[in-house]
Amino acid sequence: MTWWRRIALAVLAVLLLAAAAAATYVVRVLPQTDGSFRLAGPGAEIRIERDAEGIPTIHAGSLEDAAFGLGFVHAQDRLWQLETHRRIGAGRLSEAFGEAALDNDRFLRALGVRRAATAQWARTGPQARAVVLAYTAGINSYLRDAMKARPPEFVVLGLAPEPWTPEDTLAWAIMMAWDLGGNWSTELLRMRLSLKLPVARIDELVPPYPGDKPLPTADYAALFRSLRVDGKLGQQAQAAAPESGLEGIGSNNWVIAGSHSATGKPLLANDPHLKLSAPALWYFARLEAPGLKVAGATMPGLPGVVLGQNEHVAWGFTNTGPDVQDLYLERISPDDAGRYQTPEGWARFETFEEVIKVKGGPDVTMTARATRHGPVISDAGRATEGLTGPADKPAYALAMRWTALDPDAGAGTLDASIGFNRAQSVAEFVAASAAYVAPMQNMVVADRDGHIGVVSAGRVPLRRPDNDLRGLVPAPGWEARYDWAGWLPAQLTPRELDPARGWIATANQKIHAADYPHYIGSEWAAPYRQQRIEELLAARPTHDMGSLAQMHGDVVSLATRRLLPFLQKAHSTHALAGAAQRQLEGFDGTMRAEGAAPLIFWAWARQLAQGLFADEMGAALWERAGRSFRDATEAVLERNDGWWCDDKGTPAVETCQQQIDAAFTRALDELQASQGADPAAWHWGRVHIARSEHRPFSHVKLLARWFELRTPVGGDSYTINVSRVNLRPDRTTGELYLDEHGPSLRALYDLADPAQSRVMHSSGQSGIVFSSLYHRFVGRWAAVEYVPLWGGKAEQTLVLVPGS
Repeated sequence: MTWWRRIALAVLAVLLLAAAAAATYVVRVLPQTDGSFRLAGPGAEIRIERDAEGIPTIHAGSLEDAAFGLGFVHAQDRLWQLETHRRIGAGRLSEAFGEAALDNDRFLRALGVRRAATAQWARTGPQARAVVLAYTAGINSYLRDAMKARPPEFVVLGLAPEPWTPEDTLAWAIMMAWDLGGNWSTELLRMRLSLKLPVARIDELVPPYPGDKPLPTADYAALFRSLRVDGKLGQQAQAAAPESGLEGIGSNNWVIAGSHSATGKPLLANDPHLKLSAPALWYFARLEAPGLKVAGATMPGLPGVVLGQNEHVAWGFTNTGPDVQDLYLERISPDDAGRYQTPEGWARFETFEEVIKVKGGPDVTMTARATRHGPVISDAGRATEGLTGPADKPAYALAMRWTALDPDAGAGTLDASIGFNRAQSVAEFVAASAAYVAPMQNMVVADRDGHIGVVSAGRVPLRRPDNDLRGLVPAPGWEARYDWAGWLPAQLTPRELDPARGWIATANQKIHAADYPHYIGSEWAAPYRQQRIEELLAARPTHDMGSLAQMHGDVVSLATRRLLPFLQKAHSTHALAGAAQRQLEGFDGTMRAEGAAPLIFWAWARQLAQGLFADEMGAALWERAGRSFRDATEAVLERNDGWWCDDKGTPAVETCQQQIDAAFTRALDELQASQGADPAAWHWGRVHIARSEHRPFSHVKLLARWFELRTPVGGDSYTINVSRVNLRPDRTTGELYLDEHGPSLRALYDLADPAQSRVMHSSGQSGIVFSSLYHRFVGRWAAVEYVPLWGGKAEQTLVLVPGS
């Protein structure tokens, strides 16, 4: 045999061995779903039956064993997701991902999420404690006794999974509240704007809810000038913080009484709009134990069904959007940087030494601080740079008061969640909601006896009558009038039971009537989704599961209809203007993925808002504001407001019509460059792609194509079938108009026949990329299809047997 043949055979042997090793790894990394395991932990045998979609039904002898089983299957199918949830809550991403995650970790250490979770665990009552401990034991039992190979993310990054702790569960609950609460960022935005604009103009740029007047406040622009707040606005506002309260994040829910349903019993629909991820935030499961039979959407890291149906009730949530975050300027003593001013004099900051481990680099140490109001978030660095004074000697620190960080917040929310899973009536569900703290949610509920209701559950702070800033901007922390004055009693939050109209709907709109006597907040979502839901509910005398599914898929944008006449009258000398206007003929705001008109509209609207507002805001703040300013744009055009329409950067005085026309020309330039010279061939779905991000491999080009999930979608930020339009170029790919936030879950519940209840989330049950269940749901999710909630035939059965 010649030497080259020997080499070829050797190479072939190595390749075959590598292929065999890879094939063995793929088999071993997938969870065992048949047979049995003998495990320490459960009190009795636990039977886990999975259907063809990979959805488990957990049969247990107690509530605690059901939680153990849920922890076990979460670890089997979503171990890397649990790892990222744990690291986010602890501020330990840099340890896995390197320096790129350091700013995020700094912010979370400053915010004190893990410290708050530890305090909350110490206050957790016996029932919730038992459930969380059992759930924790289920995760760790899998790690210790049943895992045969680490998921690929661990292997690629050189990590080993660590044991789960109860504090990890409470930290993740805080992070979900963070994701849904963004009032603090709007306070910072107003503060930065006030260094450029008077309050009256800020109220036009960040206007109140339609029909409301701006909240009367002190002249905070003058206040910040008198305090000599630093005017260097070129820093990255909120760069260090995880995303929270983004415009376009919300949810829909509605419930129909039996008098308006084809079954004679209530029907309930829900679709929470959250960050799309691979795998999805949600994991479907069914839990059965004495006194418990519940199915629905669970969330890895949390022990129980978050949204779903039991034998008696079904429920769904939308975000209320209350003002439960206040920022405080804490004046630092010029003589002692370790002290800050209070109404009673100078007090010492509480300090916490933090060590952040960074992969590939040295450890980073930081001192986190807290005041009587809460954590000092300016200790994170860039989120507040330029606002608190020179870096070498800041005059102020910026502290946050937030309900989700309260020592009893986690315990109350856990107790409420257990109550929801076990509720036997609308009345019991509403009673259980009294313990719920954060994030405040509009909870619609229906029971088999025919009752329907909604309760906005969560802790709401009371503010003093002499608080003349109303929580809209950071307040002087040394003045007692800006402190919270207690809590709104739980029974006084907005609610409605069995209304005569026969239905209830919420879509993050202003949740209460004008005569409601208590202040919940003022930053509600634009009412377009709510208005469209009400239109469709009124369009039929009775509804069935089919009509509710059609509503879930509706892509009519009432917001587009409002601005569309201005675009249709736009003029341009651009060579494609005529062809583009022909694509707009007959367009009624239906945002179909295959149409050109939605793309033309959004490109124009994006260019128009920038033309109207970027000159007054400044380029840096415009780029980092994270808003579409659609409400401000509508108002400027409708009142033909020349002040905003004039470009302050030119000597000419531009009119609103000139801005409309110029935006059309710029939009056509953009689309010609990216989509070609034939507007008839432009498609909204070609750029408006639902992207489910994988942490961290979406940011690794070689791996993104395997781990990230993508599908073209219709709709926009204002349709019932929401697909939030990203108006800033993606940091990794540079793409415009991506959809990264949408219906992370869709659910329809039939109270007459639970077998007809159906659900869908945005990825698949497995978080392991080699599994066929990793992306099983993507196509059906995009097509607004469902799988049965209560399942069908068991395809695999795994038995967990107690014993060591």
